[in-house]
Amino acid sequence: MDEKRNRPVTLKDIARETGFSANTVSHALAGKSDISEKTTRLIREKAEEMGYVGNAFASSLRSGVSRLVAVIVGDIANPHFSILIKEIQARLGREGYTVIVFNTEEKQAAERRAVLAALGQKAAGILLCPSPDSAGNVSILQERKVPFVLLGRRLAGSGVDSVICDDRGSGRLAGKFLLENGHREILFLNGPVRISSAAERQQGVLDALSEAGLPIQTVSVRTVPVIAEKSRSLLPRLLTEKPYTAVLAFSDLLAWETVCALKELGKQVPEDCSVMGFDNIQSRFSYPLRMSTVSSSKAAMANRAVEMLLDRIGDPGRPAQELILPTRLIRGETVSPVSGKA
Repeated sequence: MDEKRNRPVTLKDIARETGFSANTVSHALAGKSDISEKTTRLIREKAEEMGYVGNAFASSLRSGVSRLVAVIVGDIANPHFSILIKEIQARLGREGYTVIVFNTEEKQAAERRAVLAALGQKAAGILLCPSPDSAGNVSILQERKVPFVLLGRRLAGSGVDSVICDDRGSGRLAGKFLLENGHREILFLNGPVRISSAAERQQGVLDALSEAGLPIQTVSVRTVPVIAEKSRSLLPRLLTEKPYTAVLAFSDLLAWETVCALKELGKQVPEDCSVMGFDNIQSRFSYPLRMSTVSSSKAAMANRAVEMLLDRIGDPGRPAQELILPTRLIRGETVSPVSGKA
């Protein structure tokens, strides 16, 4: 047996193959700025070709600097989060970081385990989409002084970094669009208002009603789990409470579950009932119909969150920032005017 082929690849092995010193190889693999991008790329490609496996934990102990970032989200099955994670991973990879992803199922206890696991891995920073009851877990991060940024949701009064979209404006856009199409019997399948995006979207819908001079009873708000599969069994009952002409769902994924539930009830979209969501997941995926939705740029959110996290890692004492990204209405094929009212 060839012992050389079975032993781990070392920095000296890579140095011998590339012609650089072991110190240069070490710096390149660590993403240090004293090595040019061209040299770093060459060394990393050779290291990958040779099957080099670095000991990130040992390296972080020696240098005091970790190159690991944890991303903690509520539902990796939701394309909205999978798109965000892909963008985050690509951007952090260019910066020399490795990403580890945790899924919380929107549960505070699972989120706590993820936070503690990330701390145990000596993560350099954390990107967190907070669960409905996340304040205690955020306090842990604040106490440990680990750099982190809230992604997609905020905690009022927490004074921490966050990158979110204009959820109140999004709710107003969606509500106004449905009202302009003549809908006066609207079901809003919203998430728990302990989630900032749910609370603010609901307020935005109420803004649209107020501007139109319509009573709040025009929209029936029902709280459902934001993980679509957990709402599935509730939909037939909610959709048949009264003859709604339109359904506004907390997410596109929940909106598609609604389309399926309506079909099972013998109703067509949008002929019998219009459906609208939030997130614009169709920007990256193909569906039988183009969902009418409110879109935020997931690439922009991912990149700005990474930038904010790297700024926090580089300057732990700087003031907290909150960035609110604009949204836009996407006119799809799942909303149609109510006959004689639009």
